[in-house]
Amino acid sequence: MPNNKRKIINDPVFGFITIPSDLIYDLLQHPYLLRLTRIKQLGLTSYVYPGTQHTRFQHSLGALYLMTEAVSTLRSKGVEITDDEADAVYAAILLHDVGHGPFSHTLENCFFPDISHEELTIKICELLNEEMDGALNSTLDVLQDKHKKKFLREMVSGQLDMDRLDFIRRDSFFSGVSEGNIGSARIIRMLNIKDNKLVVEAKGIYSIENFLMSRRLMYWQVYFHKTAYAAEKMIINTIRRAKYIQKSGTKLFAPPALQYFLDNQNPELNHISLKNFLLLDDSDIWTSMKVWISQPDKVLSTLCNGIVNRELFKMDIGNKKIDNDKIYMVKSEIANRLNISLEDAEYLTSSASVSQHMYNRDETNIGILYNNGTVKTIQEASDMFDINVLSRKITKYYFCYYRY
Repeated sequence: MPNNKRKIINDPVFGFITIPSDLIYDLLQHPYLLRLTRIKQLGLTSYVYPGTQHTRFQHSLGALYLMTEAVSTLRSKGVEITDDEADAVYAAILLHDVGHGPFSHTLENCFFPDISHEELTIKICELLNEEMDGALNSTLDVLQDKHKKKFLREMVSGQLDMDRLDFIRRDSFFSGVSEGNIGSARIIRMLNIKDNKLVVEAKGIYSIENFLMSRRLMYWQVYFHKTAYAAEKMIINTIRRAKYIQKSGTKLFAPPALQYFLDNQNPELNHISLKNFLLLDDSDIWTSMKVWISQPDKVLSTLCNGIVNRELFKMDIGNKKIDNDKIYMVKSEIANRLNISLEDAEYLTSSASVSQHMYNRDETNIGILYNNGTVKTIQEASDMFDINVLSRKITKYYFCYYRY
């Protein structure tokens, strides 16, 4: 490797990270990946946990580090992974979030309705692959589960992938929520391959149990925290309102990439729309909201002022669906207080449900490998968890609204 590409990056979670190859160095320098330095990993969660200022780029670097450790571990146990295959899985984990838009998951579907960030990631990787003369062919095979070594895909996206092992620990570190401080190093040391599938050696079962429990706690304490959730709903409604105003004939201030999506509100996924999406990041939204505070539209200015100056929606949360009569009453009161229509008051409320389970039966099971070569699922092997507890979906109902 040329000396100018032999770089070491100091990461606050894992320490020194060595760039493993020329291909990975070139990807790290590419504008599509550098864009992730301008997108917060946890959206607006910093309204609750001020330390969560880390970016998608930092997360991608951490996941890359864990992938290099996992590949090294598997090779030491006799698993054949060629240098080209290693590069493919390194690039796959590094690029797995490149399809995220501003504020990560918060504004998903706001710019390309009904198109997930995973689908956008594939399209962006295809664009990169063209630029790099096919260097990402194998990476695309891994991302689309077409590679003959199926365990490579599981390491990128599965019940026990490097993505989750990084974000739970990293988000725990920056939020200060210690329950997410999982033993990622031990889990990786316990990885192995059986019948082309990723498994965990039996002596690592307690680390897996801790991982599953930590994941559950992090979701309810951090990712679905009611205050952060209220802020996210406000910013979603802000973009919705901005689109409505623009469609009604009033030209709003916006940076060019955002202006494209205000003008083209249901765009086809093509070269032009994808290029504009790749110019979008958090700063475009913040800049626009700071200007929109002064907009004559009362709904848009109220939303933007609330987000910029932390005057957030009030949040009601419970285990039962919010009564429709209450929602109507709140909307009517907002309309009266602000002298706006009931339809406009809709933008100053949001009701939704959020569901989460600790273990997803629909995904590949976590396999536990015993010394005699047999494999059991985690629910069969664990004496701590019952499958019905592991996979039981917990649903909470939210109703947030302007504090009138």
